[in-house]
Amino acid sequence: MANSGTSTPPFQPRRVFFEQRAMAYPLAQELYDRFTADKVPIRMIESHNRVTGIPGGTPQIAYREAKRTLVVGVKVGLEFDTCRPSADYEFAMGTSCPGGCQYCYLATTLGRKPYVRVYVNIDEILASIKRHIEARLPETTSFEASSTSDPLAVEHLTGNLGRAITFFGQQEHGLLRLTTKFHLVDSLLNLPHNERTRFRFSVNSEKIITTYEQQTAALSERLAAAVKIAQAGYPLGFVIAPLFLYPGWQHDYGKMLDKLHAALETINPAGDNLTFELIQHRFTKSAKRVILERFPHTSLDLNEENRMYKWGKYGRGKYVYPKEAAQELEQYMNAEIMRRFPQAKVEYFT
Repeated sequence: MANSGTSTPPFQPRRVFFEQRAMAYPLAQELYDRFTADKVPIRMIESHNRVTGIPGGTPQIAYREAKRTLVVGVKVGLEFDTCRPSADYEFAMGTSCPGGCQYCYLATTLGRKPYVRVYVNIDEILASIKRHIEARLPETTSFEASSTSDPLAVEHLTGNLGRAITFFGQQEHGLLRLTTKFHLVDSLLNLPHNERTRFRFSVNSEKIITTYEQQTAALSERLAAAVKIAQAGYPLGFVIAPLFLYPGWQHDYGKMLDKLHAALETINPAGDNLTFELIQHRFTKSAKRVILERFPHTSLDLNEENRMYKWGKYGRGKYVYPKEAAQELEQYMNAEIMRRFPQAKVEYFT
């Protein structure tokens, strides 16, 4: 069911899998006790990468049930990939999220593992971040926390995002960046972030959110959360993504920016510290195949003939809008953002 704009409840899994070695960490034991008390079915597994027993007679059912499944594991690889243009590095406190966005770019990355996974060895992850920061001194190093997951979506369960924000608040040469489509931010408002965390909300037109972003917070909820974050002194940003070209797109994106402006105008968030990131819709051949398996009746435009092929990292490419169409999209969005937020910075269009 599409997001209807009603209050979005916090994620509660229907089943939970615990990696055996995760039980050595206090967070795993806390979660185990919590779900046991709530009578949520629990199973122990050897590896968080090999999860069996999630119901699914069809790709549609398998995907839906995976999004209702929580897997608790230990993050082993603690070296970080680069993350341009967003940050110097990316790191993961988990993978996937409870949202069911039809276009999700993780359709390829996660493949047959779209279940919601959280890592309990947060102290080890943060220690590795500290080593990466120290290796680049005296430069400041930025880290993206949302490349493979939406950490806010599970924060009420793990508290890991709050730990990361507090950690970065103590790092003179480290910056944290995260993006979310969710809204439950109250537990983060009084943390000693020291403006070292940039909180970005992923937003889109009402049409796109309602049609394609199932099980996420409504636009109104995201904007209300953004106001709270700005009032708490966090650097604030918005990721408008993915940008779609469709009949009436100019009107719809203009209306969305009007709502964003109305929400923020009473608080004047950080003046010229407000940022925007613009990302056009793109897809790969493998992502298209997975999307059509899970959403066989989707109205997403996945017609390769309407797109331009753009080579990416590791020799893999993606389908993006043709150059002239992308330029029109970029110019329109830049102009409309600057008209409403003249002191803001558009960090990139891609």
